[in-house]
Amino acid sequence: MNRTFRRMALVTGTTTATLTLAVATAQAAPVTLSEGHVDVVDLAYEDGALELGLHDETTGTPVERDPAEVTLHVKAEAETTVPDNAAYSFLGTPGAPVWVLPQTNDPNLLYAGWAGHELPAGAFQGDTVSLNLTAVDGPADVSVYDVEAGSPVKHFDSGDGLPDTVGVNAGDHHHTNWAFEAEGDYTLTFRATGTLTDGTTVTSQPVAYHFTVG
Repeated sequence: MNRTFRRMALVTGTTTATLTLAVATAQAAPVTLSEGHVDVVDLAYEDGALELGLHDETTGTPVERDPAEVTLHVKAEAETTVPDNAAYSFLGTPGAPVWVLPQTNDPNLLYAGWAGHELPAGAFQGDTVSLNLTAVDGPADVSVYDVEAGSPVKHFDSGDGLPDTVGVNAGDHHHTNWAFEAEGDYTLTFRATGTLTDGTTVTSQPVAYHFTVG
């Protein structure tokens, strides 16, 4: 599908510019992404439907991709160890290996997040929809979290039960930490729900996103 939409382009320093981008349609062929900017879950509301896609900027040219055709590679360089800090116990035992795509940009790894640029302002009550992680299939637990003032703030954690939910506002663009507790192949299934200003509830189809770690 072709989408034309407004995206916030971050510019070096304090300047932020709003650009209108005509996004190319990706060919329906398998692709592996291993480094660069990717909005893993790209939320859109179009023609009365709430949709989830994947927004790829790894080459510098924005491309909307079908998640079914993409493997997100968490490279070996993402391996680190669980901090010796009780606040990080959701990642496992202190000192144990864990593979993390960081919330700050590392040019050797995927810079992964989610985006609500294609959620039009005024369409949903509170200008917000709920993004739900409904299932994780893989060799170990997965968690998605921010670090704020040195402490983790969880968004999703398959280790303490699913579904987990975060609110995504119209225009949001959020990068965060994606942590995998073992090497191997994972499938994360997301779904979104929102209430329109007229009170109608709309729900996306469940969409599976594929990661391979190590």
